[in-house]
Amino acid sequence: MNAELEYALMKNHAEELRRVAAEHRRAVEASKGRKGRRSVFARLLSH
Repeated sequence: MNAELEYALMKNHAEELRRVAAEHRRAVEASKGRKGRRSVFARLLSH
């Protein structure tokens, strides 16, 4: 395969992996945030 093409594909794949990882991290943090808020709300209700 052409080295330049291979490099371009590799770079594109790396960017895609970074984007997917960032989306996953946001989703995980969002779900953690929801859990955290729910537990705070539950603690307020239980008092």
